[in-house]
Amino acid sequence: MSRTSTLLARITAAIMLGSVLLLAGCHRGEVKQEQNLATSMKGQFDLTMESYKDGQFLIDGAVLSATDAGSHFSYLRDQGRLPKKVLLIDSDDAKVGKKHLQYMARMSIDYGFKAYFFDHKGRLTEISPVNTKARKLEDYHQHAPVEAPPPQDHTQGNGLGG
Repeated sequence: MSRTSTLLARITAAIMLGSVLLLAGCHRGEVKQEQNLATSMKGQFDLTMESYKDGQFLIDGAVLSATDAGSHFSYLRDQGRLPKKVLLIDSDDAKVGKKHLQYMARMSIDYGFKAYFFDHKGRLTEISPVNTKARKLEDYHQHAPVEAPPPQDHTQGNGLGG
């Protein structure tokens, strides 16, 4: 009886190990295909941008606010090097969010390029200014309102007499 139960336990363990290895192999290939697709697609775009925290962007390794990214596109337009197709991808620090899409929609309207991103299902999707509420470009750092100092009376108490 003990030999039968030991044999069944070993067979069960071998089947489970084989199943785990089979599932791990399938999953690994799927992730690898998605990464290869994203890498191969980058070559079809004139510019690739990455999302960053709080609606900011990474362009060529520099962190830019939405306003600064717009200034960058303005500079490229002035230089005659404005891209026709821009790809927005996730960075290591942040995923593409609603704010990023809204800013990209605004920039695509202002500068006339087509913007794309990979949606949550891994499909390449155009950022439509019609379907995405274009958001006014903003700086990341909101400046505190500056208050004027209270008026001072310079005529009294200065020791000059009067």
